[in-house]
Amino acid sequence: MLSKKQLRLDMKAVANALKKRYFYFDVDHLIELESNRKKNQIETQNLQNLRNMQSKAIGKAKASGEDIKSLLKNVSDLSTKLNLAKSNLQLIQSEIDVIVLSMPNIPHHSVPNGKSEEDNIEVSKWGKLVNYDFDVKDHVDLGAMYGLDFETAVKISGARFSVMTGKIARLHRALTQFMLDRHSEVNGYTEAYVPYLVNTESLIGTGQLPKFEADLFKTYLHGEKGETKTLYLIPTGEVPVTNMMRDMIIKENDLPLKFVTHTPSFRSEAGSYGRYTRGLIRQHQFEKVELVQVVKAQDSYQALEVLTTHAEDILQALELPYRKISLCAGDLGFSATKTYDLEVWLPGQNVYCEISSCSCFEDFQARRLQLRYKNKETNKLELLHTLNGSGLAVGRTLVAVLENHQQADRSIKIPFVLQSYMGGLEVMN
Repeated sequence: MLSKKQLRLDMKAVANALKKRYFYFDVDHLIELESNRKKNQIETQNLQNLRNMQSKAIGKAKASGEDIKSLLKNVSDLSTKLNLAKSNLQLIQSEIDVIVLSMPNIPHHSVPNGKSEEDNIEVSKWGKLVNYDFDVKDHVDLGAMYGLDFETAVKISGARFSVMTGKIARLHRALTQFMLDRHSEVNGYTEAYVPYLVNTESLIGTGQLPKFEADLFKTYLHGEKGETKTLYLIPTGEVPVTNMMRDMIIKENDLPLKFVTHTPSFRSEAGSYGRYTRGLIRQHQFEKVELVQVVKAQDSYQALEVLTTHAEDILQALELPYRKISLCAGDLGFSATKTYDLEVWLPGQNVYCEISSCSCFEDFQARRLQLRYKNKETNKLELLHTLNGSGLAVGRTLVAVLENHQQADRSIKIPFVLQSYMGGLEVMN
């Protein structure tokens, strides 16, 4: 979340910065709430001081044998007033917290202006688009020949799920293993295995809650004594990995921290119907290899550039044409200050499709998570900066491999880097 101190010092400047991403809040109302908070806080402190003074007076009166009835009544009255003042202060602070938690992050100055994806800027392209001399199929038609089955998934779970068997299941696994090995052995990430169910605090920490609850799958765990605990299926591996460091003070010598994880991701995709409804592109359950970095404030934007190249490295190794997009302010994710999307070319659909989103969050998540380090020079605790990106979305990478490496006879050429994971197979027939 945004810094409350920053809001108090210059609320109008924050409001103007958020206008860049077409987010508006009632500045006057928040200023009024902040003024009331200060008044109630002063009143609470004054009442607390008065009660303490009266309590000390009772002790002295007792010691000298004086009548303390009036003093006891004063303390009782002050306690009643103090409890009321504390209650009012808590109500005001809760209202402020709700507003602040609803505020997205402030875009970095290098982020292009714009309202939607139409205003995003293409930064670069890699790879040549193949001019096929045969009728190109999409991954749904190709996948059906190799064990991709949507009808069985509908029988088991409903729409937007998939079943894979045989060669395509092995190719999906090979992609996952290749990504994990590349990031851990070449790019310097530490592999992590994490829970797929997380608590409310974890999702608040990374910014999915309270704003995006409708996009999440919610479960209820019933205890032996009748109590109920709410857990959510993770929408991305970023959530559990980043929360590994919640409420921690990291040693400066241990920075930067770099983690890679492979998890399923679960999303209801509320409001996304009508786009990419065919095939594997938009599923309720899909797998990703996720990259997470925790760095010092001064290093975060250089880290974003490097993290993005790690995702690009996978696409290049798989010989998949793609483009790099800088998201405009209006298209940024809630917690991000700057984001690069990598969009892979899908010849079967004649479109570029997002396959990775790499973002810097500055201290937005770290403030919620209380993720800090002790600066050796200042000897003070400072918030860290967090970043993450997909390295890559496995299902969409499978789609791209099928469509880009299809041959005229509908066989699939296996990229060289995957052949060892496929038992030496060079072509999938």
